[in-house]
Amino acid sequence: MAVTPLDFEGIHMPEIQTKLVAAKTVETAPQPTVGALPDGVVRLRLAVASLCGTDLHYFSHFANAGFVLKNPVTLGHEACAYVVDPNGSDLREGELVALNPIMNCQDCDPCRRGEENLCTAKKFPGSATTVPHIDGFFQDTIDHPARCCRPVAEGVDPRHLTFAEPLACALHALNKGGVTKGQKVLVTGCGPMGLLAIAGAAARGADVTAVDLRPQAVEVAVKAGAAHGLVIGQFDEASIEKSFDVVIEASGAIPAFNSALKAVRQKGRISILSNIQMRDAQIMLHLIMLKEIEIVGSFQFNREFEEAVQLIESQAINFDALTAEVFPLAQTGEALSLMASGGAFGKILLIGQMNSPIWSY
Repeated sequence: MAVTPLDFEGIHMPEIQTKLVAAKTVETAPQPTVGALPDGVVRLRLAVASLCGTDLHYFSHFANAGFVLKNPVTLGHEACAYVVDPNGSDLREGELVALNPIMNCQDCDPCRRGEENLCTAKKFPGSATTVPHIDGFFQDTIDHPARCCRPVAEGVDPRHLTFAEPLACALHALNKGGVTKGQKVLVTGCGPMGLLAIAGAAARGADVTAVDLRPQAVEVAVKAGAAHGLVIGQFDEASIEKSFDVVIEASGAIPAFNSALKAVRQKGRISILSNIQMRDAQIMLHLIMLKEIEIVGSFQFNREFEEAVQLIESQAINFDALTAEVFPLAQTGEALSLMASGGAFGKILLIGQMNSPIWSY
């Protein structure tokens, strides 16, 4: 059952760590005693984390996009936290920070180009792509590089700040698509990432249309900033052919990609935000040639992390409307099960334990 912070008033809980030990099995236990901090690393206390589609794939299959976990791991790469030990950094004890999960090498060619998302030696928490695996953020105490912690302005709600990482991914897709004020933008798929792409495009002044199979998801998309919401099967797809300057594909479904190819105008652009799942299906590749469509991939983010934090600080987006459910950290398994069921429309948040300053926020 989803809960709110008010449900925990007066309750003290020990620090905990969650671990995905097998597909659909999350164990919660007291967090082991942490050791000394290496140089450049700070100790943090989880404020709020949020679930991602990547977490869902690991939860469902113990693997994601062909990367199989070799051992149990703490999931989570979307979070904000309070500084416990600055360890000689410029951060202040008690300060709320957004956590950038990309730990790039800063030395390879992509890093020198400012493309840390393509770093050849990147480390990423809660993922099988880094071996040995690095535990993610679904735990009370987090040790993280100081350079990957972005302090925020006073008064920022931690429940909004946890959106920084996924919002940065959405903004990267918008930037790859060249979305600007006044453009007609279609977003296919109104899951959490699609909703953030809608909110980001609307904040830029684009005229956004959202489309999804689920009426409830489309309703949330309109609350997120879409000027128009379409439910598949309830409108004539021919009516939107060649209508959009940019399409953001956020569903991961090949039929949606075909719809994007039809809906984008001549010489328009499609930005692929989703990890399109492979299956036997025909793709209308001829439309790419006939309409001179530009198709760009979008993977994680670069400078958009700072852009996302600034957008959160500006309070330009109603993140409460994008929040589906809130769970305590101890119920991470239940939260992932809800996400797997498809019964949540928007982001699912995890709240850190009682002695985090969030409870007096």
